[in-house]
Amino acid sequence: MLNAPDPAPDLGFLQLAHGVGSQHDLPISPFYAYAGAFAALLISFLALGLLWSTSRFRGNRSGVALPARLQALADARATRAALRGLGLAAALFVVLHLLLGPDDPDRNPAPGTVYVLFWVGLVPASLLLGPVWRMLNPLRTLHALACRAARRDPAAGRPLPVRLGMWPAATGLFAFTWLELAAPEPASTTALLVFLATYAAAQLAAAARHGSRWFAQGDAFEAYSTLLARLSPFGRRRDGRLVLRNPLHGLDATPAAPGLVATVCVLLGSTAYDGFSGTPSWINTVQTSPLGRTATATLGLLGAIALVAALYGLCAGANRLISGQLPHPLTAFAHSLVPIALGYLVAHYFTLLVTEGPRTVIVASGTDNAAAPQPPLDPGGLAALQVLAIVAGHVLGVIAAHDRSVRLFPPGRAVAGQLPLLGLMVAYTVGGLALLLA
Repeated sequence: MLNAPDPAPDLGFLQLAHGVGSQHDLPISPFYAYAGAFAALLISFLALGLLWSTSRFRGNRSGVALPARLQALADARATRAALRGLGLAAALFVVLHLLLGPDDPDRNPAPGTVYVLFWVGLVPASLLLGPVWRMLNPLRTLHALACRAARRDPAAGRPLPVRLGMWPAATGLFAFTWLELAAPEPASTTALLVFLATYAAAQLAAAARHGSRWFAQGDAFEAYSTLLARLSPFGRRRDGRLVLRNPLHGLDATPAAPGLVATVCVLLGSTAYDGFSGTPSWINTVQTSPLGRTATATLGLLGAIALVAALYGLCAGANRLISGQLPHPLTAFAHSLVPIALGYLVAHYFTLLVTEGPRTVIVASGTDNAAAPQPPLDPGGLAALQVLAIVAGHVLGVIAAHDRSVRLFPPGRAVAGQLPLLGLMVAYTVGGLALLLA
């Protein structure tokens, strides 16, 4: 993905590589990058096995309560109304520019707003502020307004099937990443309008049937924001108090819902494919494939997600064999994939956010001929940041998996039960660094 042409020249502003530089620009050699990553994982695994013998994470029971005034401000009706109004105004801004603006992403801020400020910007916003999209979500606001007009309780509706879980969110995330990475013209106003209109209609229809509870697990972007917010230092304790917490406590509280694994695998696989799609070999494959660019890119995206899921499935099966009593091996350790996905997102999209984000704001302000964005760091610094993000995400995943392992496995099998997870972390690390150094 580094210093390679994009296989989708119609992306316009998105042609800026999500990572910059090449393996020759790294401040350390690829050998030391791999060696440092493996050392960090191995040392973490050994240290945890020796020093961490009982579970320490308490999920949503942990945290230091923040001042009552701060919680009152956060929970105030005026604050919530302002945030809902802001989300609705942003949605209206995008729709109007898609309807009335030029079909040119260099002059129309709507594509940048969707792909950069929204999709990528939700990562730092959710990490710093918690599940912000729940409060900003314009679809929630529209549903609430429609229910008020009909004098109906927004929460009223048919119960959601338990087996449904987060599968709708996983499906929605795949649809969006397909639009971004495989669709013929992802930045065109027509493509974005069709997607947003179809998505909004489906979400509002489901909310009309099941009530506002639908959005928490059915809206892909709300589920995406909430999942990343598990690693926020701010959260809600079980008693409803707003607290400052160790982010790994919040991660431990991730519900083991059906579809959680699929959601995280879509995030990991699509980000990995985005990196791989910029390599010369894949560009040549896409350009020469008899299936055409869209079909080939779709198969590549599906293949990347399937590979991530297959590796995790093998790991879960091995865990069950070792433990002998793990009832739900797929979901038991799915939360440990979230920091890995976060590391991939930071490594892959940091440059895009800090360069194209300001440019999108400039275009939205009406300024013509906006200056070309400049990376905030030199290629070596950016490459180092990418390596650190990937390694840190995997180390946090090892810690989360270890704590869950000593809680679920018999004492004599707790460390052995983590060996498949360690192997999985190593495999994901190799893949992430290989894409980074390609």
